[in-house]
Amino acid sequence: MARRFTTLALAMLLALPAVATAQPSPPAADKAAQPQAALLALFGEFQAWQRGLSGDYGKAAMDRRLAALAALQQRHAALPVATWPREAKVDWLVVRSELDRAEFLLKVTRPWARDPGFYLEPLQRMAFAELPDPGLASRLAGVPAILAGSRVTLDDMARDHVDLAIRSLTQSDGVEDGYPARTVAPAGVIGWFRDLRTRAQARQPNLLPAIDAALAALEDYRGWLVERQPRITARAGVGTARLDWYLRHALQMPWDSAAALAISQRELDRMMAFTAIAEHRSKALSKLEMASNDADYKARVADTDARVRRFLEGGFMTIPPAIPKTLAGMVVPPYAEPYNVPFVRRPTPPNFWEQVQFRDPSPDHLHAVIPGHRMDLMLANAHPNPIRRAVNDGARWQGWAVYLEEAALQAGFFDDRPRVKELIYIFGLWRAARSVGDIRNQRNELTATETADWWQQVTPFLDADVARKYAHIRALPGHGLEYTMGNVQMWELLAARRRQLGDRFDLKAFHDDFIRRGRIPMALIRYEMTGDETMAQALFARPPIPD
Repeated sequence: MARRFTTLALAMLLALPAVATAQPSPPAADKAAQPQAALLALFGEFQAWQRGLSGDYGKAAMDRRLAALAALQQRHAALPVATWPREAKVDWLVVRSELDRAEFLLKVTRPWARDPGFYLEPLQRMAFAELPDPGLASRLAGVPAILAGSRVTLDDMARDHVDLAIRSLTQSDGVEDGYPARTVAPAGVIGWFRDLRTRAQARQPNLLPAIDAALAALEDYRGWLVERQPRITARAGVGTARLDWYLRHALQMPWDSAAALAISQRELDRMMAFTAIAEHRSKALSKLEMASNDADYKARVADTDARVRRFLEGGFMTIPPAIPKTLAGMVVPPYAEPYNVPFVRRPTPPNFWEQVQFRDPSPDHLHAVIPGHRMDLMLANAHPNPIRRAVNDGARWQGWAVYLEEAALQAGFFDDRPRVKELIYIFGLWRAARSVGDIRNQRNELTATETADWWQQVTPFLDADVARKYAHIRALPGHGLEYTMGNVQMWELLAARRRQLGDRFDLKAFHDDFIRRGRIPMALIRYEMTGDETMAQALFARPPIPD
């Protein structure tokens, strides 16, 4: 599980760390370095362009932004990349991938025009504010105008997006991932503003008029959506041709959606079969019991962290000196805790992630703490290359984390705890099911509701809340498939390097070499690590986005 602090791909685009646009000029004699310096300067300008993607979503403003992006793309295409060394070529391809994703956002998915939820999540997070907050009054004052303006720009809404937005206004998503802790979750965005009002009465009463105005605007927004809901029939997916383009070019994957769907179904079947075998082997053993309280759970997490570190240091990969020695040190923004799933008691049964984690924290600890997301993020934040320090390709980020789960299993980490293997396979099964569902959803073969219902049929422990949360399409496609498809690319890379190096192959060296390349598309890491020039034609091809 990757903790998400927004469901909006645009917000993720805006969250990139800043890179100074003014770069020192290279020595005049260093001709080879000049084009690469130009690439770095262009990337800095692109980041500044990204930071401008907020506020005005009217047609004129978005046309200006698209024109500015096109100018950056033209300058990028004109760089003499053919003469550069391979690692610099990869940097050029990384930047092109980022430019392509931005173009796809502006031309195809357009969440400000298609998704009323695009405007709701930033407002809900406003209601999370700790009080007193001296700047909150001015932010709250803007809520009615934001919602009024959205009615102008939301001129192409999709039914799945509208259904979820209406629900989100008055119902909890049931997962509350990254939200402030409440014994009973507030009822959606409106519920969170009522929660803010209750807190403001005691801690900052001057906010009450602005909160009341925001609540009235949210109620009115909900009524506006409900009135239009029956007449909205547009599908939310991008369609097969555009999804194929996005996978092959924006994400730099070696497959179109048909091939990705076949691979995902094969992975789904493999994980289901392995689950059955693991259950057979362990049927005489006691079942894993869930943690009974917070202290029990934290003890399990601490023990897991110690065991994982010993396993890594035993030859799996290097833990760099910069990585904290203690679990508490693994808190790194945007992660607020040293683990992914806190222990909570709720009126409903534990959700999917809790069903696994409360039984054994190992699967998600490998995935999301060490050597997964938190360690990965710490190393990325210190990367010497400004481009690779800033980007975060989803299939690389999630594919590496998913790979770590089964790779640890294959390397013997769970040999003394065979029942935990079942949890690894259930995790893998869920990711493969998500990939199948994501592709079919984006190709408009299944609605979000149909996707969520199917997921629950094929995934043990999966609850309706988690299924619904992941079924609704985000501002950019591919999130659901990046876990499995990135994982497949990781195993293919391992095999390629083993064939290439033969007896000289060393698993620890392979992992260390891989992670130092940064969070860039998996195909680009393979091209860089293997030097396989047969990949170049596909990597450098770039047809236009289909109409």
